[in-house]
Amino acid sequence: MPPKGGRANFASLVGAVGDNSPVDRKRTPAPEKTTIEPLEGQLLADVPVDQLIANPRNPRDELGDLSDLATITDRQLQPGTVVSRTAWLKLWPEDEDEIGTAQFIVVNGNRRLAAAQKYGRPGLDVVLRDSIAVDKGEILWAATSENIDRRDFDVLEEAKAVELMVSEFGSADAAAKKLGRSKGWVSQRRALLKLAPELQAALRAGDLAVRQARSLARVPLEEQVLAWEAAQNPESEPEVAEAESSETEESQPKEPASKLEPVDKVAQALKRLGADPDVLAAAVRKHFTDDERRKLIDALELR
Repeated sequence: MPPKGGRANFASLVGAVGDNSPVDRKRTPAPEKTTIEPLEGQLLADVPVDQLIANPRNPRDELGDLSDLATITDRQLQPGTVVSRTAWLKLWPEDEDEIGTAQFIVVNGNRRLAAAQKYGRPGLDVVLRDSIAVDKGEILWAATSENIDRRDFDVLEEAKAVELMVSEFGSADAAAKKLGRSKGWVSQRRALLKLAPELQAALRAGDLAVRQARSLARVPLEEQVLAWEAAQNPESEPEVAEAESSETEESQPKEPASKLEPVDKVAQALKRLGADPDVLAAAVRKHFTDDERRKLIDALELR
């Protein structure tokens, strides 16, 4: 091309057309954008909630009342902890359909995620921790350890989480060590899963104390409800029991208590209480030692 302001001759014009034309010259394509994989421990700010999914293995049955997290629309005080889709599916490939297109699984912070979805927050801050996805036990521990002792984490959810830990780590001792708890504490929590459904409901509602529930869990399943009812009403009103007695029994003269033999005294007490065999059996288990129960069984067989 001629210098600016100069004249162009024919030869220079011919050389500037065709393959040498600056108009038609092919441009080098811009390099494609590369996706940078996030690093372990990296804070990922404002990840869209549609890229996050709640932990499919969360030991919690319910997330409870989320109203205390309503302010999440304005601020998020603590980031959640996530595992990448790839790391998760290496452990649980069967979860692929449930995960869908989500890129991260929330291990800690499921209530924050639920609150963001409920109150309209578009994204959450999370920290990537694929290091806890080395095995299933570590992920269960991460999810469980965050929830244990929380006021909104009911004791049966806690028991289920402990049972999962025992199953994954192979023994109650190993689970107790990982959770930083005693073996007795682990055993007590697992025992609650042996309660009858009615008693589990009472435990959740706060009508049944944990200490009493642990004792009832040692009673055969079919007798637990009766044992609980007997424990709630250890001394029935004699008038009520007597009102339910037959007319024949009421018409019979009663011996003064001072003249009755011990066996007769016990028999009268059982009549007043209206105790059926199941309730009586539960009371015997509660009152007698193992040795005393064996003696009772032997005595009954001899008769």
